[in-house]
Amino acid sequence: MHKRIIIAVLAALTAFGSCAALVGCDKNTDNGGSGSQSDGVKFAHPDDMANGTILQAFSWDFKTITNSMADIAAAGFSAVQTSPINECLVGEDGGMELYGDGKWYYHYQPTDFKIGNYQLGTRDEFIALCKEADKYGIKVLVDVIANHTTPDLKSVSQDLIDAGGGSLELLYHKNNSKDITDYSDRLSCTTAKMGGLPDINTERPSFQEYFLKYINDCIACGADGFRYDTAKHIGLPDDPKEDDGFKNNFWERVTKDVDNADKLFIYGEVLQGGNDRLADYIEAIGRTTASAYGSRIRGAMTSESVSDANFKEYWVGDAPLNIVTWVESHDNYINDGTWMELSNDQVITGWTIIAARKDGTPLFFSRPYGCSQQDEWGMNRIGAQGDDMYKDPRVRAANFFRTAMVGEDEKLFNPNNDSKTLMIERGNKGALIVNTTDETEVDFETGLKDGTYIDRIDNKTEFTVKGGKLTCDSPLKPNSVVILYNEGYKEYAPCANTGIAEDTAFHIEGDSTTLTLTLENAEQGKYTFNGETKDYKDGDKLTVNKPADGNVATIELTAENSEGTPTYERVEITFVTNYEVKRGAKVYFEAPENWGDKICAYVYNRDGDENLYWPGCDMTKESDGRYSYTLTEDWENPQIIFNNGEEDGAEQYPAQKGLEVVPDKTYKIEEE
Repeated sequence: MHKRIIIAVLAALTAFGSCAALVGCDKNTDNGGSGSQSDGVKFAHPDDMANGTILQAFSWDFKTITNSMADIAAAGFSAVQTSPINECLVGEDGGMELYGDGKWYYHYQPTDFKIGNYQLGTRDEFIALCKEADKYGIKVLVDVIANHTTPDLKSVSQDLIDAGGGSLELLYHKNNSKDITDYSDRLSCTTAKMGGLPDINTERPSFQEYFLKYINDCIACGADGFRYDTAKHIGLPDDPKEDDGFKNNFWERVTKDVDNADKLFIYGEVLQGGNDRLADYIEAIGRTTASAYGSRIRGAMTSESVSDANFKEYWVGDAPLNIVTWVESHDNYINDGTWMELSNDQVITGWTIIAARKDGTPLFFSRPYGCSQQDEWGMNRIGAQGDDMYKDPRVRAANFFRTAMVGEDEKLFNPNNDSKTLMIERGNKGALIVNTTDETEVDFETGLKDGTYIDRIDNKTEFTVKGGKLTCDSPLKPNSVVILYNEGYKEYAPCANTGIAEDTAFHIEGDSTTLTLTLENAEQGKYTFNGETKDYKDGDKLTVNKPADGNVATIELTAENSEGTPTYERVEITFVTNYEVKRGAKVYFEAPENWGDKICAYVYNRDGDENLYWPGCDMTKESDGRYSYTLTEDWENPQIIFNNGEEDGAEQYPAQKGLEVVPDKTYKIEEE
């Protein structure tokens, strides 16, 4: 059933005391990818992952993460979080767009709890990813779904059904027939459908055993921890439950009855919004998200006010500060429209604040490659790496600063009571300064040790501390970040950066396009296209033709900096054929007799929905078995799916990706 569920390293550190470990690998190690680094080049990570930072590799496939591991380590991240790696619904006949001909959320629709899916890769490729991460001291977290499956019930595996009690009815909660309408009703919140996704009875012991095999297999492959999606919808020990004789013991089992339980980093997604029992979920799971704090950060960035009052509290009530913080997550990026409000620079500035703080474990959401405030999806491809801003010098410097400051207390304040400037001091060792608007003269009270400090972002601007005063000959620039510390600092060669010109179009109407290749901090790079690998320099042109066997051309770019640390980038160009259909265009469908008399048409494209919600609008009966539908708007590249209007067990044609809308055409199932 088709468902629309909208749901330059410029600074680094040596090891500091017992708080950090330096990790790396030999350049000559054969790792099957491009992610090895040179002899002697090692990057600092904290011993305790809670004191580090996490890169959310949103919809990157296993090979891309593996090939990008050097970049991830060189950017100062101590962990990488994958998208869900379970078997999942194959939507749009395997289309690989984030949104359009394919959907990012299909890997959040499990069909079975076994490793590997068409979007991210195989179990062997996941093992290779974990092995590569070990070489860099990077921890691997897996995003897991436990409480729901795909709504396409025909796709749920028999193994999962058997583990859930032997039938679909037993696999799910009795309350699964209802949708959650009141999130303050804990029984409804933990047993009813959320967003149309069938709710698994996570209390059933046979399901728990099956799920634990999946978790232990992830651990055996190299996973170091887990993020539990929609954790708020799985009951706590004292929550009300259905009368089935089972216990609300899911969290106890997945945190204690698993391999290496005492070494795992586990947190649950508990989005705040009322009756979310955050403290209780932290007690049960170990850690949760702090979504309200992320909202505060985003609001501060858009208002250009960094009043310390917005940041001192984490807005989790009396809950312990065992939290994962973020500027944005994939949920709010996709669902609440803030991608249009926040520029990349604002995201980065917000990141430096949460990374500089003592508490919480910050998670950096990797936005889609090539996205902007005008274009949510950019290159719009599942599998490829995200936007390069996770390697921005400000991000890297903040990550390594965080590692250096482990164990130091924090002080947040607005120098001279100016809410446009924020300073975070860590003990008397270092400080972060954020300035949001006008140029600001530096004459601040400070607790830093006397001495001369270098801004570890530009690596040249000097600041002086003397007698409790911080000064600088140059004012703080508008919309700037400064990071100051000396103890534990070590400089690495800037990372090589490969890429393409910023004005590149990723969707091409025609059969050919010319790319301008870019390169920084390397004398030459290499590109691989059409099975050939060639050298290139910054500004070189590459003509890309539409492939003979499809409509997506893939170009891989690699380079090494002066220390031999590699970088990797994958660019995919989609060749499209555009067409228009005017309002009033009419199409016909000959429906099978067993579909009944209610026939619907669902019309959509990558930009929206003619009918807004599945199953669409009723078609007009022209004669026995023949129905028509008239479009109500002008459309570019519309697709259509015919169905019998039922929510569960619906009949539809085609099974996945919609058909091109051709005015006056009569569609028949036998044409498939």
